[in-house]
Amino acid sequence: MQTLNKAKDQLKHAVIKAIEKSIKSGDLIDAEIPEFVIETPADRKNGDLATNAAMTGARAFRTAPVKIAQAISANIDLSGTYFEKCEIAGPGFINFFYSHNFYSSVLRDVEEEKENYGSSDFGKGKKVMVEFVSANPTGPMHMGNARGGALGDCLAAVLGKAGYCPYREFYVNDAGNQIEKFACSLEARYLQIYKDGIEFPEDGYQGDDITEHARAYADEFGDRLLDADSTERKQALVKYALPKNIAKMQSDMKKYKINYDKWFFESELHESGAVKSVVDTLTEKGLTYEKEGAIWYKNKEVCTKLLLKEGKTQDFIDKLELKDDVLIRQNGNPTYFTADIAYHKNKFERGFETLIDVWGADHHGHVMRMKGAMDAIGCNAEEFHVVLMQLVKLVSGGQVVKMSKRTGKAIQLGDLLDEVPVDSARFLFNTREANTQMDFDLDIAVQQDNQNPVYYVQYAHARICSILKALAKDGIAPRRCTDDELGLLTQPEERELINHIAQFSNEIISAAKDFDPTKITRYVTQSATLFHKFYNACRVKVEDESLMQARLTLCLVVKTVIKNVLDMFSIECPESM
Repeated sequence: MQTLNKAKDQLKHAVIKAIEKSIKSGDLIDAEIPEFVIETPADRKNGDLATNAAMTGARAFRTAPVKIAQAISANIDLSGTYFEKCEIAGPGFINFFYSHNFYSSVLRDVEEEKENYGSSDFGKGKKVMVEFVSANPTGPMHMGNARGGALGDCLAAVLGKAGYCPYREFYVNDAGNQIEKFACSLEARYLQIYKDGIEFPEDGYQGDDITEHARAYADEFGDRLLDADSTERKQALVKYALPKNIAKMQSDMKKYKINYDKWFFESELHESGAVKSVVDTLTEKGLTYEKEGAIWYKNKEVCTKLLLKEGKTQDFIDKLELKDDVLIRQNGNPTYFTADIAYHKNKFERGFETLIDVWGADHHGHVMRMKGAMDAIGCNAEEFHVVLMQLVKLVSGGQVVKMSKRTGKAIQLGDLLDEVPVDSARFLFNTREANTQMDFDLDIAVQQDNQNPVYYVQYAHARICSILKALAKDGIAPRRCTDDELGLLTQPEERELINHIAQFSNEIISAAKDFDPTKITRYVTQSATLFHKFYNACRVKVEDESLMQARLTLCLVVKTVIKNVLDMFSIECPESM
């Protein structure tokens, strides 16, 4: 257990013992001790940790909180703990202040754990599937995919650091209606090369990539498909173009430093019978009906039961205007929703205990019906989670940018990675929570100064490396300090920095619990800020050798923490800039 959590445990135990002693002495009446919290005050000037034990005990002990606080303070024993004193504040809060042993112990944690500092066993090895990006393979990936890629990959990294067993997956929709539309679009563009008057499908894909695929096929194989029947022609064109699109996706993801554990193809579900099995299961449960030649799923009934079970009122449910969904179309083909149910059922069947999907905010209405479907087929709906991601706009010079300077076309993920450093993109997309709209500033993303958040953090690491190199030239090398030497770090800037370092593991756990990797980019940015503040206020190279070594230890500890975050997010950690 790391120092901060040890300190909290020590304090909780000491407060309980003080209350028991107060009861025994008659300062408090005999009563069951109510639950209370140990927390960090909003303003650290008021103490390092605080408790509301006196406030929560007012009813049980039938006395004013301030008198309970006085009894606790009079009877508390802080010997052998990381605390040196306590003070009563306001109506009965008790604030506690760390002794120098706390600060030296935090530094020892980092020294000993090194690259493992910040890790915990909080997740107990629980298998978690993080599915993200999963872009339609019928066209290029866009800016939403860029944001989703960075969020999903870094979320999986946070989960791993917090003791879960994360698994990254990309779901390839290589079957269904969108592939038929892709085929019809390719066929029309191919025929237009050789014939006049060929109409393009009204709902076809209009992107230049469709024309480029058709032209590339014609350049390579000529008019061999001209006299083939439509089915054969479409199959040949899809077989030619789709693998190229998927290969481009895989190449872009690799360039983006995202390595999936599996690229799962929807076609596998159809071929294995898993999609049909889902329909059969729902039918057996009485949750389907036929209407106008199609098979429908009783989504409204299922979701209503689930929401009522969660404590929602009927008025709330009525406002959602829930509707039933088609599972099998009139033409006998399953819908995307049907395949999606089968896919998520497959995830649970593969042994994943928790499922996390990163979706665009436009899929908001799909969340409840998927939860309902999971419940309906016997999967644990409570372990299915969705991170909804808002839109991202590219801006430059204060203006929205829609076209790539290089291609003159709509900006794709590949274009972004050609124009912006990958590290910068990964970090910047994780500076805003998924549920907020984001302006991605291209000008800041390419800057190599403190306006660029990733540069700012990388510079702090490089600055520490520079300090170490400069001292090495003078024959000064870091050594292990004694606890008394580390106790020399008493300046406010030093202690504020160490306090922040102590929070690292808990910040990772918090980010994992909330599915929010942006907490860690904020944490490491603040780490860099506090380091620069310390460095500007406290000279490292001083005549007092013990103090110099203590400050060198602090520098090395910060270096380790920054590197641990950047390594976790697959971002370069330079030693010079």
